[in-house]
Amino acid sequence: MRSRAIYGCSGTVLSEQERDFFRQTQPWGFILFARNISEPEQVKVLIEQLRDTVGDDQAPVLIDQEGGRVARLKPPHWGQRPPAARFGGLFAQNPEAGREATYLNARLIAHDLSSLGINVDCLPVLDVPVAGAHDIIGDRAFAHDPATIIALGRAQIEGLMDGGVLPVMKHIPGHGRAESDSHLALPRVSAELELLSASDFVTFRSLDQCPIAMTAHVVYESIDPQRPCTTSPKVIRDVIRGEIGFDGLLMSDDLSMKALDGPLSVRAKQAQFAGCDLVLHCNGDMEEMRDVASEVKILDGQALRRSRQALAHLSAPSAFDPDAAQARLAALLEASA
Repeated sequence: MRSRAIYGCSGTVLSEQERDFFRQTQPWGFILFARNISEPEQVKVLIEQLRDTVGDDQAPVLIDQEGGRVARLKPPHWGQRPPAARFGGLFAQNPEAGREATYLNARLIAHDLSSLGINVDCLPVLDVPVAGAHDIIGDRAFAHDPATIIALGRAQIEGLMDGGVLPVMKHIPGHGRAESDSHLALPRVSAELELLSASDFVTFRSLDQCPIAMTAHVVYESIDPQRPCTTSPKVIRDVIRGEIGFDGLLMSDDLSMKALDGPLSVRAKQAQFAGCDLVLHCNGDMEEMRDVASEVKILDGQALRRSRQALAHLSAPSAFDPDAAQARLAALLEASA
């Protein structure tokens, strides 16, 4: 039986200690960061090692490959991808070109990932940034209006899935209004529920068929002034599962971020109790992972159903010419420059 956890690892090869830990804890999946990546063959071997520990050659392997500031795969081995805002700008000039370019870019990202064996990308970013908010989202968002974000988020989801990669929409139910970076502090949002519902939640509600979503470590004071979404039964039940209507697989953002406090074991327990199907721990620190694992439950019940439902969307990449796609994407972006 697999557990309700996703873990990182510390380097470019698995240590014996990590192999033993993963064999023992049987996580649902793994996540890669820049520290785990040197060149393509090394990444393929590492992914093989990770999957071997859980005895599943299709075990989910995740990455944050957005483009712009957030890209774990970098030149010279992988192409530089533009940030989401570049596509939003193109969409404002020419909606059809914006949609096509977004799709092609996502399809090219999926091509890079699937050729390595990575089958989940933490994308699209569906947050709606507002003036005066912290720039942790910034150009990672397509635009400041929900309609553009929905149109391009849909194109991005389609591009990833056509390339054999599952998308993860983030950061549900919305990080765009936060005035601090949740990696470093706990953001609080004071906006009234009516405003959140009319703006921040709209993008997630419109794309609620995305197979997987990642929570925001944000306190929404008008809903639950005590707890951030990740550990709030009220936000997950009433907003994510209720108003937004998301019935897909819900994973936490990284438990080791400074937005959360208390022991890692308590954070893991709270997130699962609140309604997260999976908990994410990224930094590869063995002591922290052991602490998380002490409270991680077996994947069963609704979480197991949603996992199966999400993984059923995985398919082999459709026929694709990456060179032609890259040339077409370059032409679309150049025309709008």
